[in-house]
Amino acid sequence: MKRNTNTPKAGFKLALHCSVAALMSVAALSAQAATGLSDNKVKIGVLADMSGTYGDLCGRHCVDAVNMAVEDFGGSVLGKPIEVVSADDQNKPDLGSAKAREWIESEGVDAINGLVASSVVGAVAQVANVNEKPILISGAGSNTFTTKTCSPFNAHWTYDVVALARGTVKPLMDSGKKKWFFITADYAFGHALEGVATGIIESNGGTVVGSARAPLGTTDYSSFVLQAMSSGADVVALANAGKDFVNSLKGAAEFGLNQQATMVGLLVFASDTKAIDADIIGDMRLTTGFYWDRDDASRAWAKRFVDRTGAIPTMAHAGAYSSTLHYLKAIKATGTDDGKAVMAQMKAEKPDDMFARNAALRADGRMVYDMYQVRVKKGSERSNPNDLYEIEHVIPGDQAFGAMKPECNFK
Repeated sequence: MKRNTNTPKAGFKLALHCSVAALMSVAALSAQAATGLSDNKVKIGVLADMSGTYGDLCGRHCVDAVNMAVEDFGGSVLGKPIEVVSADDQNKPDLGSAKAREWIESEGVDAINGLVASSVVGAVAQVANVNEKPILISGAGSNTFTTKTCSPFNAHWTYDVVALARGTVKPLMDSGKKKWFFITADYAFGHALEGVATGIIESNGGTVVGSARAPLGTTDYSSFVLQAMSSGADVVALANAGKDFVNSLKGAAEFGLNQQATMVGLLVFASDTKAIDADIIGDMRLTTGFYWDRDDASRAWAKRFVDRTGAIPTMAHAGAYSSTLHYLKAIKATGTDDGKAVMAQMKAEKPDDMFARNAALRADGRMVYDMYQVRVKKGSERSNPNDLYEIEHVIPGDQAFGAMKPECNFK
């Protein structure tokens, strides 16, 4: 008698066999997709303000720094070419997100570097995270990218507001400067920097006697300076960067505010320092993630950078170089440009170059490394136009940066 294979049990076995086969097929396809290079090349986009408020601190020279890293790596990876493209986001989130979408979804960009204005980075991150593409944040300061909006694909490389405030505010509090006034860039980065600094001030027995918020790209700071002068503050903190910092400090000097109170730059790049008369900025203490004259390795790299660009390297330039080099090493080690695999490798291997000292990319995407509290040299102390800082203290990374939040522990 012929056995009936059309029984429910036989049908279940057949369906199970087909399901398992289908799953194995999907797994095989996924494994195949996660090996090798998409489009047979690695494509890195550099997105930044190229000529506006933040143009000097990153801008077109971040493109140079990324290209230097590509050249130092050998110009190819896994036998395939490395391509660098760039665009000006004009510090506008809508332009930044549109370009990121175009790059990632239509032009095969594998990772995005540069990324200066925190508002732009937030918009770009939404696009990159959905598409599982790494963003290598070399210029932005808000710490939200490793806290409230953390993601497995965010690598916050150069600095953040926590490290800046801890490195600069606490020593001034210890010296007796208790009454503070803020002139703040009126967007996410400035608000975050003021907020973190305020927490440190109040927890150490100080008070914030007032603040004024200036739109990005402000050129006339007279009204904000006058508010600071009437506040009776011991310290006036400039929670801004780039040309905003330069213009606000120059405005303070014109009205004599720098004679009345201690002026503090909470985010100062070497390009900003160089743009200000040494008689105005000399002796200011500040925190930075890189100084070209720190040691032989940084001096050798900086010489190549200056020869190439004619500009002194900032920590954003150095961070763009360092993050690109580490990213390419991770692709070589994993044999793929798949975002998940590459980010996991970047976190598994410690960065070590002329920028990243005693460094590690944490599971939350925060690159933790030594920061530096420096004193701006007076004009009479400078041996050449780029001789800007004296390093007074090395701040270990675990003291500079905030603790990792459990919900951002992307293993």
